[in-house]
Amino acid sequence: MNYLPLDEYAKAWVFRHQELLIPAPQLAQIKPMTATRAAVLWTTFISRDKDHPDFFTDADWVKQAQHWPHDDVFWERAFEAGDAIPEEILAHLDWQDNTTVYFCISRDEVIETRFDVFKQHWQNFMFLADGSFLIGKKRPQVVQFLESGFARLGQQPG
Repeated sequence: MNYLPLDEYAKAWVFRHQELLIPAPQLAQIKPMTATRAAVLWTTFISRDKDHPDFFTDADWVKQAQHWPHDDVFWERAFEAGDAIPEEILAHLDWQDNTTVYFCISRDEVIETRFDVFKQHWQNFMFLADGSFLIGKKRPQVVQFLESGFARLGQQPG
């Protein structure tokens, strides 16, 4: 089994927030991975050695400036206003709606969904923004959502 039922996910409340309700068909597209499956994805795309963004060092690609050539984007203003995800983030990603995306919180916590679901309900995901990464399946672009309210726009190595 690669996914946890949403009812068993400890942070499922972010997807059931009363002011940001997600319709059942889209809620079914939000799939928390099991810790084992999440670890494989994290190790492959984020870090082999560190299990959370708080522990990255300059040796990790995510701390190297060449992977983050764009200006940071302040997402918190749009979040507070109840607006759509900032246009700069969408322009950077330029993914099709049916692209499979992974919201990577830590080595044992990754959520899979489709890009259209993420875009429409991005505010729910931002309750988990603590250095979390958004990556797309077979896509080089990456966004890191920081607790400070900023997002870093970058490219994965390779």
